[in-house]
Amino acid sequence: MLKPLRSIAPAAALTVWLAGCASLGVSDPTNQPITGSAQDAFASSRSDPTASDDVLVGLAFSGGGTRAAAFSYGVLQELDQTSVRTRSGTHSLLDSVGFVSGVSGGSVTAAYYGLKKREALADFREKFLIRDAEQGLNTSVGPISLIKALGGGVNDVRTFAQWLDKNLFEGATFADFRKTPGPRVWINASDIYNRTPFIYGEATFIALCSNLATYPIADAVAASAAVPIVFTPMVIKTYPKGCTDQPPDWLTKAHNNPNAPPMLKAFADALYNYHDGTSKYVKLLDGWLVDNFGLSGFTISRLSAKFAHEPLSPEQAVRLKRSLVVLVDAGRAPSGDWAQTVEGPSGMELVNAASDTALQASVRASYTAFERVMSDWQRQIVAWRCGLSPELRKRYGAPANWNCRDIKFMVNRVAFEQLGPERAKMLNAVDTRLKLPTDQVDAVIAAGRDALRGNPTYRDFLKGMGGGSAPPPPLQPEESTPVAGMPQGRSASFASVQ
Repeated sequence: MLKPLRSIAPAAALTVWLAGCASLGVSDPTNQPITGSAQDAFASSRSDPTASDDVLVGLAFSGGGTRAAAFSYGVLQELDQTSVRTRSGTHSLLDSVGFVSGVSGGSVTAAYYGLKKREALADFREKFLIRDAEQGLNTSVGPISLIKALGGGVNDVRTFAQWLDKNLFEGATFADFRKTPGPRVWINASDIYNRTPFIYGEATFIALCSNLATYPIADAVAASAAVPIVFTPMVIKTYPKGCTDQPPDWLTKAHNNPNAPPMLKAFADALYNYHDGTSKYVKLLDGWLVDNFGLSGFTISRLSAKFAHEPLSPEQAVRLKRSLVVLVDAGRAPSGDWAQTVEGPSGMELVNAASDTALQASVRASYTAFERVMSDWQRQIVAWRCGLSPELRKRYGAPANWNCRDIKFMVNRVAFEQLGPERAKMLNAVDTRLKLPTDQVDAVIAAGRDALRGNPTYRDFLKGMGGGSAPPPPLQPEESTPVAGMPQGRSASFASVQ
C-alpha cells in the first residue's frame, strides 16, 4: 500500500460516505479489443522461464509505496550477489527467478525488473527510488482535495501512469516482458465491483477479449498502486463476444461449482462477468485491498491447473529439485500510544487502525492459504513425476539416476522485524508515500539485502542446494520480537514425500 495522502484519505473517505451521492471521476480505458482467437494471439508470446534449470525462485513484493519498492530492490540485489551451482552451472541466484509478483509499491519493482531483468539493478534507484514520483500530484489537505475526493479521487490515476511511463517504462507494453527470456510477471490490482484480485495476465485478458500485448505496463502499475480516494480508479473496458474463445474448462467448472475454493470461485465469477458483458467496465484500485502479498497469481495458477506440473512445463517439473518463494513484506507495524490508555483510538487513528486490522488479517490468511497450496502442490508433483512412464521421463529430460521424489518447496517471508527491534523501529518510521529522502531509501535498500541474507530459511535453502554461497548474515544485537500470528523468518518447508 502506498499513501502519499494518508492524512487526506480518512477524512475524504468519511466525507464521501456522508455525501453518498457524488459521482465517480474516472479516466477513459486504454485497453484495446482483440478479434478472432485470443488464445492464438497470446500463444506467439508465451515463454517458459528458466525451463532448463533445476532450481526455481519465486518472488512476491508487497505494497508500501517507495518503501516497499526499495525493500524489494534490496532483495533483488542480494539474490544477484548470491552464487549457486545448479544444473546449468555456477551463476547468480537471480538467474533462477522464474516468477515475480507485485502489489502497489512492490509492483513498480516487479514490473521494472520483469522488463529490464538484471539491467534493472543498475538504474532503478536513480530512475525511481530517489525521484519524486508525487510530481504533478495533489498532496495537500484542504477543501479542494475533499471536493475532488467526492468525485472519485483527489488525483487522476492516469497522471501517475503518465509519470511512470515517462520516467521509468518509456512506452513499454506487456509484449515487451517477453522480448527476452526472464521471469513471468504478475501485476495485481483490485476489481472493486467484483471484489476480487485483478491479475494482469493471459486468462484475465482473454475473458475481456482484450489485447494484453498492447497494454501499457505503466497503466497496470498505476492501477496496482491506486490508493482509494487518493486516486481515481483505473478503468478497463470489456469487449463481450469480441473474440471467438470459449471459457476454458477450469473457469466453467469453478464458476458453476458453489463449493470451489473461494478465491478461485470469485475470480472465475469475475471473468465470466467480463466475458458475457455483465460488467461493461472494470474499475481497479490498489492491489492491497484484496492481496497485499500479491499471492493471487501464484495461488490461482495452481487452483486452476489441469495438470499437476502447472504452471510449470512438464520439462521444468521433471528437472526441478529445489524451489523457494520469497515473500517480501514491507508492511507497517502497530503504531500509536492509545493501547496504553483507556481512551482511544479516535478520529483518523481509529480509521487507520481499522484498515490496518483488516489488512493484516487478510495477509495472515493469504499466507496460510498459500502454504497449504504449496504443500499440496509438492505432493501432487511428486505423484505425477513418479507415475511417468520411462518414455515420458526421457521425453521430458529426466537425467540419469533421476529420483522422482527429490523435490522440495520452501516458502519464507522477509520483513523489517527480523532485523531486530531498534532497526525495525527505524524502518517502520519510514513513510509509505511516493517521495522519500535519499538516506531513507538507501537504509531500506540495505535492509532488504540484510533481511534476506540473514534469513534462516534462505540460508537453509542455499545449504540444501549443496554449494550456494552468500555473504555472512548481518550481526543482530538482540532477538527481534515476533508479531503475533505472523510467520517470522521461518520456512514453510515441505519435505520430500517418502
